Amino acid sequence: MPGFTPTSSGLPPRNGDFSTLVEALDYAADGESGLDFYSVRGELAATLPYRRLRETAVGLARRLIAHGLGPSRRVAVVASTGPDFVEAFFACQYAGLVPAPLPLPQAFGGRAGYVAHVRRLMEGAEAAALIAPAGLIDWLRPLSAELGLRLCCTVAELGEGAAPDPSALPAVASGDVAYLQFSSGSTRFPIGVVVLHRALMANIAGILTHGLQVRPGDRAVSWLPFYHDMGLVGFLLSPLAGQISVDYLATADFARRPMLWLSMISQRQASISYSPSFGYDLCTRRQGRAAMPELDLSSWRIAGIGGDMIRPRVLAGFAAAFAPCGFRPEAFLPSYGMAEATLAISFAPVGRGIETDTVDLDRLEQEDVAMAPRDARGRARDVVLCGRALPEHEIRICDPALGVAGRCLPDRRVGRVLVRGPSLMRGYDGRPEDTASVLSAEGWLDTGDLGYLLDGALAITGRAKDLIIINGRNIWPQDLEWTIEQAFPEIRTGNVAAFSIDEDGQEVLILAAESVPPDRAAGGVLAAAIADTVRAQHGLDGRVVLLPPGMLPYTSSGKLSRSAARQSYLAGSLAAPVPA
Repeated sequence: MPGFTPTSSGLPPRNGDFSTLVEALDYAADGESGLDFYSVRGELAATLPYRRLRETAVGLARRLIAHGLGPSRRVAVVASTGPDFVEAFFACQYAGLVPAPLPLPQAFGGRAGYVAHVRRLMEGAEAAALIAPAGLIDWLRPLSAELGLRLCCTVAELGEGAAPDPSALPAVASGDVAYLQFSSGSTRFPIGVVVLHRALMANIAGILTHGLQVRPGDRAVSWLPFYHDMGLVGFLLSPLAGQISVDYLATADFARRPMLWLSMISQRQASISYSPSFGYDLCTRRQGRAAMPELDLSSWRIAGIGGDMIRPRVLAGFAAAFAPCGFRPEAFLPSYGMAEATLAISFAPVGRGIETDTVDLDRLEQEDVAMAPRDARGRARDVVLCGRALPEHEIRICDPALGVAGRCLPDRRVGRVLVRGPSLMRGYDGRPEDTASVLSAEGWLDTGDLGYLLDGALAITGRAKDLIIINGRNIWPQDLEWTIEQAFPEIRTGNVAAFSIDEDGQEVLILAAESVPPDRAAGGVLAAAIADTVRAQHGLDGRVVLLPPGMLPYTSSGKLSRSAARQSYLAGSLAAPVPA
C-alpha cells in the first residue's frame, strides 16, 4: 500500500524522556514516522507524519491565541479518530491551552442525549472554546451560543479564521496542565482528571521502557477511542513520545468490521496493539463465519489486554482460533491502570502471556482471602495477574472498609488497591472534596478497585462499588456474568449485567442479559435456564431480565456501567417484553 508512514523514524530512539509533550513532538518531527488513518474498507485515508503534525499544530496554535484564548484556558475537542483531533490537541499544547477530549455520540441516545452529555462535560471543564468535526459542528453550535464560548469551529474553519498571532508561543513547563481526561464514568458521571506534563511523561516513560519494552521496528495498530485514556495516552501520546508509527481504525468501524483490526496488524506487520476482552471475543466469534483474509499475526509481540476485568477464557479462545495465523499466546500482556494515574499502573512480564492464580471462590466471597481451592470439585475462579508496579510507583492493599486510612494487608488478602507514584493526577478538576476522598496527604490514590498481591504482582478481583453483598457473602458480579456468558453462547461477552436492589429490606439479585428469543415461550425457557445455572453454580436465586441489544448502559470508553443499569432498572426503563 503506497503512501503509508514508514515504521522507522530514522532518529536515535528516545522512550519518553522529555519534560513536556511539546518537547516530545519537537523531537519526533525531525524523523520520518507518524500516524496513518484507515477507512472502514481498510483503505489508507490520511497520513500525518509527526513533521507535518508539528507544523500544522504550531500554525493552529497561533490562530487560537489570535481568538483571545489566553494561557491555561480550556478547549473542548471532540475526539474523532482522524488528523483533525490530533492537530487540534497539539495546537492546544503549543498555545499553552488545556484540551479536554470529548466523546463521540455513538455511546449515547441520539442527538439530544449527546448534546446534553457534552454540555455537562463542558460546563464541568469550564471550556472557553469547542472544536468539533464537520459532521457534528451543527449539533453543537447552539450549545456554544448558550454557553457563551469564545470559539466554536472545525479544524478547517480554525485554519481559515483569524490571522495567526505573530508573537512568540508561550513556554510550556513540566508543571503545567497537559490536558483534562474525563474519568470512565463506570460508577458515576465522568469528571475531569487534571494531568500534568510531568505526570504524563513519567507514565509514558514507564510504559515504553518497562511495560512494553519497545524496540526498533515496533509499529502499533489501534481502534481505541482518543477520548479514553488507553486510546489517548497508550496509542497516541506514548507512540509519539517514542517516535513510533501508528495505524488507526475508527472505533465505530472496528465494531462493524472487527476482523479489519487483525488485517491491519497483518498488512503493516505491526507488533503492538491493545484491546479489552470484548474486542478479542468479537474477532473470535467472527472468525470462520465467512471467508476471511489471509492473516499473518506472527509480528504481533504485544497483544495488550486491559481497560476492564480480564476474561482468561475469552483470551484462550482467541489464541486457539488464530494460532494457525501465527498468533502466539505468549504475546498477551495483561496490565492495569486508570485515568487517575494517567494510564498505566502495572504490567505483567513481556513474553509470558496470561498467568492466572486459581482461588477458592467460597473463601474469596466469605473470607476475603485468595487461596487455592481445598477440593478439586469446589468452586474456583482463575484470577489474572497484572504484574508489578511501574518503576518509582508503589501498590499496596488496604482494609476494604477504610481505604487510604486502612492498614496494609499481606499477600492473598483482598482489600482496596492503593497506588502511589509520579504518574498520579494532580486531582479532580475543581472538585477538592472528591480529590480528598481518594487521594491522601501522603500521595496514596484509592483506585476504588479490590484485589490482592501475590509476590508483588497485582490481581484485581472487582470494583468496590459493584460488589454485591447477599447473606454476608461478597458476590463478584463478574463471576455471575462470566458463568452466564459461558453457558449461553447466544449471549455475547459483555452483554450481561449482575447487580442487586433492595426490596422490603432484602437484597434481590438482578441478572440482566441482552438476548432476543423468537417468542415469549422461548424467552421464558431461556430466563429459567439462566436462573437455574446461576443457582446451581453459585447458590443464588436471581431475577432474570431479558433485554434487546443495546439496552445495557456503557460508558463512553465501552465499559459496562452496573450502577447505571441498577438505576435504570429501579426507574423502570431497564425492562423490555419478550416477543409474543
